[in-house]
Amino acid sequence: MGKGVIIAMTRDEAQKAIREIMEDKVFGESGSRIVIEEFLEGPEVSVLSFTDGNVVIPMVSSMDHKRAHDNDEGLNTGGMGTVAPNPYYTKDIADECMEKIFLPTIKAMKAEGREFRGCLYFGLMITKDGPKVIEYNCRFGDPETQVVLPLLKTDLFTIMQAVSKGELDKVNIEFSDGAACCVIIASKGYPVKYQSGFEMKLPQATDDQDIYVAGAKVDGDKLLSAGGRVLGVTATAPDLATAIKKAYEHAEKVEFENGFFRKDIGAKALKALN
Repeated sequence: MGKGVIIAMTRDEAQKAIREIMEDKVFGESGSRIVIEEFLEGPEVSVLSFTDGNVVIPMVSSMDHKRAHDNDEGLNTGGMGTVAPNPYYTKDIADECMEKIFLPTIKAMKAEGREFRGCLYFGLMITKDGPKVIEYNCRFGDPETQVVLPLLKTDLFTIMQAVSKGELDKVNIEFSDGAACCVIIASKGYPVKYQSGFEMKLPQATDDQDIYVAGAKVDGDKLLSAGGRVLGVTATAPDLATAIKKAYEHAEKVEFENGFFRKDIGAKALKALN
């Protein structure tokens, strides 16, 4: 139980929770109304997409890693790393999502007079009953964007112009057949309590290895940490295993005394491929 949310694994647990909320008033008057949601199990998939309100062009799928530590242990974070493409997002799943989720979503918004143009983020879970929507975001996702956009071959500005004009169907959007991995370097103690102001020294970027600076600030000629998730170390390669290896090689070269990162980003994806 936390933030007014209870995850019940059985019917008995759910009934007990409802009694506590509505009869025992553990949340006061705010518990006079409750929302019951289905408990979902399965691998998660993030699918960012371009839409002009009429058509949807999905980007390369990705797999986020929410927990702070290896083996999905620790608290949830804003994302400790990601890989693309997501092996659980097969062509059959993609086709089903387009038919049952993506197109119905933009058609429904348009029918309500709420046409959306831009980047629409679909947070999905692949359950035994098929793909289910966990969340929508009307923006690029972080850290998913760090692995998706490096695989984009078509000029992003051209795409967004077409999005704004409602002419997305006129643009041929292409992505690389390769893969990408992003390893987040965070301040020790994140996502709870952490210290900032530590100097960092970054290795030189290459054509297929780069670092995206997030929770940091410049102080004179020094780069200092200034947040929880500080850096996103990204690498691309023809295959996922190589992309992961190169991302970690680059991450190891970062000099950041107060930093830490997960050592298993992409491990589940590689296991699914084998």
